Amino acid sequence: MRVLFLTDNFPPEVNAPATRTFEHCKHWVDQGAQVTVITGFPNFPQGKVYEGYKNQRVQKEQIQGMEVIRVWTFIHANKGFFRRTADYLSFALSSFFAGLFQKPDIIVATSPQFFTTWAGLGLSFVKRIPWVFELRDLWPESIKSVGILQDGVIYRILEKIELFLYKKADHIIPNSDAFKKNLISRGIPSEKISVIPNGSNLELFAPDTADPELIHLLGLQNKFVIGYFGTHGMSHALDFVVQSIAKLNNNQIHFLFIGNGSEKSKIVKLAESYKLRNITFLDSVPKQQMPKYLALIDVSLVSLKKHDTFKTVIPFKIFEAAAMGKPVLLGVDGEARKIIEEYQAGLFFKPENSDDLISKIRKLSNDKKTYEHLSKGGFRLAKAFNRKSLANEMLSILEKVAKPGPVHVNK
Repeated sequence: MRVLFLTDNFPPEVNAPATRTFEHCKHWVDQGAQVTVITGFPNFPQGKVYEGYKNQRVQKEQIQGMEVIRVWTFIHANKGFFRRTADYLSFALSSFFAGLFQKPDIIVATSPQFFTTWAGLGLSFVKRIPWVFELRDLWPESIKSVGILQDGVIYRILEKIELFLYKKADHIIPNSDAFKKNLISRGIPSEKISVIPNGSNLELFAPDTADPELIHLLGLQNKFVIGYFGTHGMSHALDFVVQSIAKLNNNQIHFLFIGNGSEKSKIVKLAESYKLRNITFLDSVPKQQMPKYLALIDVSLVSLKKHDTFKTVIPFKIFEAAAMGKPVLLGVDGEARKIIEEYQAGLFFKPENSDDLISKIRKLSNDKKTYEHLSKGGFRLAKAFNRKSLANEMLSILEKVAKPGPVHVNK
């Protein structure tokens, strides 16, 4: 089967969409599928093209059996609604035109970004082949939740376009049950929806001993380390985290923040204003290096703003931490909380509630029995959400959708 995958993010970018797409597509190639990925030149989240690349009309490369076609886009840092929209629209147009020269059996278009799915629909119409909407974010609802877009005419237009795309897709693959419930409540038939959650790469992320030299370099000797690894964006409530660290007032508990994003400079300045000595900021690191940094920490922090929209999401980083036996300190209610509590793989704190966060930090740092119990729960969670098994399940769905006739795949 020939799969054409449209995604705005792809390695060497290290965010969740890039990682999920790469790992799925790599596994499909291993299973005998021919996979072509159309993406942009790597620049997320700072809006600067990575070294070794140039934003040009088109560039082709082979990556572990996949043909990767990179196309020109209007590149801008991950901030500012209108400029980001121009970025996303330019990728939709460029990927559509590049896709015209491909001969796939099925098209997969993933969100975010929302406009990528427009290219998927357009190519499906021109080529008369099915397309699958991989739903990773409820857009435009998610951008309204962080205050980028207000409820009004523009929002309602985008919402109608969103629903139109759901209806036109031959199949929809959301990554949470909450997304599926949302679609069904809006009139999308359940039989055209299959949930494939994020999962754990058990080959890359596995228990390991921390590097003593790296511990010394970062000054983490004899510290209880809490790590936040990922995008420093508007939705992650990291200003609240820094304010909570100041209230904690315990230099034996150290915080390691790794990543970039639109809010990073603001977060760093906030930490400096509190004169915090127990927080270290590092830039993003390549995905292959992430395990050695996860090995440094005792607990993985996952934080999002307090908003009902985020009750539907399952952050990718909980699976990486779980695979390495690192308990998750989770400030996300809803679907993610259900998983963490079902497998007893971490502790939930109320989003943007400093007292609750500090209380849970103290429990994890002082109660060794609870810590060890949650670490074992992480291994159970990672095994249950094995990325290879989930990739196999998604490939099976694509094969069924690519064939004529009704599809009866559901989870």
